[in-house]
Amino acid sequence: MGSISADDHPNAEMVVLLDEQLSEKGVAPKASVHTADTPLHLAFSCYVFASDGRVLLTRRALGKKTWPGVWTNSFCGHPGPGEPMADAVTRRGRQELGLTVTEPRAVIPDFRYRAVDASGIVENEFCPVWTAVVDSDPRPEPGEVCEWRWAEWADLVAAVGRLPYLFSPWAQLQVPRLHAARSGPEPR
Repeated sequence: MGSISADDHPNAEMVVLLDEQLSEKGVAPKASVHTADTPLHLAFSCYVFASDGRVLLTRRALGKKTWPGVWTNSFCGHPGPGEPMADAVTRRGRQELGLTVTEPRAVIPDFRYRAVDASGIVENEFCPVWTAVVDSDPRPEPGEVCEWRWAEWADLVAAVGRLPYLFSPWAQLQVPRLHAARSGPEPR
């Protein structure tokens, strides 16, 4: 991809393109990035916890371009050019789930993955993993999420271990790392 300016696409959601050293090398419209030859770009995943320690799982809408209908973490997104990651997490929680997230915290800052969907579309992201806390149920955007459930952390870890095919490829990789980094959130 050549150098693209956000000014060239004033109404498009832009993603930050990265080189192999994870340095910014440009931007591109999100709609044009996820293809069979997806360039490395910046993203994030967030696991939202209730004050009692339960984690929010979401099922991707059936109309999603990649991995439609699979269960995954609470939400994902892409920071815009120059947008601080914590701000992007807060923004996307509001947009995708109608939630006000608090205490956003990077817990796996070095997560990177590449996966190919059954349709041939590639995810190729440097995708730090975040956690956040909420005090209400989500009101998801139907184009993003078709179902949601609160789950006990231990139940999620067990399900990903026993039935990985039910979960997004990034959740399959993230949940064990997050579990190893901590045994779940402390109840508040």
